[in-house]
Amino acid sequence: MDERIYWLVWSQIAGVGPVLLQRLQAEFGSLAAAWAEADLSGVNGIGGQTQASILRQRSQLHPEQLYTHHLRQNPHFWTPADPDYPRLLLEIADPPPVLYYRGQVRPEENQGSIPTVAMVGTRDPTDYGKRWTRRLAKTLTQKGFVVVSGMAEGIDTQAHQSCLEAGGRTIAVLGTGVDQIYPPRNQGLYQRIVETGLVLSEYPAGTQPNRAHFPRRNRIIAGLSRATLVLEAPKQSGALITAYLANDYSRDVYVLPGSLDNPKAMGCLGLVSRGAQLILGEGHLLELLGALPPLAPISGASSQADPTAGLSAELAEVYRLLRDLCQSMGQPAVPYDLLAAQTQQAPGTLSGALLQLELLGLVVQQPGMRYGLT
Repeated sequence: MDERIYWLVWSQIAGVGPVLLQRLQAEFGSLAAAWAEADLSGVNGIGGQTQASILRQRSQLHPEQLYTHHLRQNPHFWTPADPDYPRLLLEIADPPPVLYYRGQVRPEENQGSIPTVAMVGTRDPTDYGKRWTRRLAKTLTQKGFVVVSGMAEGIDTQAHQSCLEAGGRTIAVLGTGVDQIYPPRNQGLYQRIVETGLVLSEYPAGTQPNRAHFPRRNRIIAGLSRATLVLEAPKQSGALITAYLANDYSRDVYVLPGSLDNPKAMGCLGLVSRGAQLILGEGHLLELLGALPPLAPISGASSQADPTAGLSAELAEVYRLLRDLCQSMGQPAVPYDLLAAQTQQAPGTLSGALLQLELLGLVVQQPGMRYGLT
């Protein structure tokens, strides 16, 4: 609990951002130890003036009291010291020191056991952009992906709505507190997301819209997602910030092809010139996602650990059945048709489960639509 307190209290110090916090932790071994340290000059980025400012602010804060008071207004939040803090965010250079949430938490999702894809774009899309956003969001949802976006007007709203209409789960990352609805017209959408999905923000309750917040929240959208899909974006679109950050985080960036005559497609075409991949339909998108490398094992995890730990019940069932079939037949892989007959699942449901298990590095597809364990 102590380190959780100090992630919170350090985040209240002006001039100490996510990157500097990680440097402090690395230098002193913990943020609690750093709080007690009078000489911070050995930390890269802390000069004389910065140290004086930190020490002055620190002298006015009492960690335990601040934590207790903060909990009254913000009972639900994670810090990097918490086991439920999203694993993918820990891989980026500047993870939020405090991440507030509202809605339905799924620990296996936070550990990366359920793949996430960001869908972003312009606030004023064409009919073409809206149509393909709906189609791709529906496809991703049916294959078991979680759609991440920013609940802004336009593409974001279309992505969230389409995911919910398909019976899926979606995550909205806000540039306000998680108790604030912006834009106000999305109140109904917000309530639906909270009921079945999750709303996240690095800003505490009561934080109102601020133009400076939205570019910052885009790094969380990119960081939470295995890949970012830009549907339609002009040259100055904020969605491009999300794409650039995703690239910086070594995550895949995909774009919907658009016309040279459409100004709202020029940002997407610019991303292609920087190495983003064009998608040529729903099937092609799924192929690209299926080629993503599996997540590395969690540091410190035992190689003998149960591979189904943290999986949803549906994924664990498919994994165990595949394992049992391979063992009983004495084969490294079994045909898809046999697996489908044994599970009695709809083809789309089974294919989605196998794709998720592939992304997690637990299953491998072999020639001839045969599946085996890694």
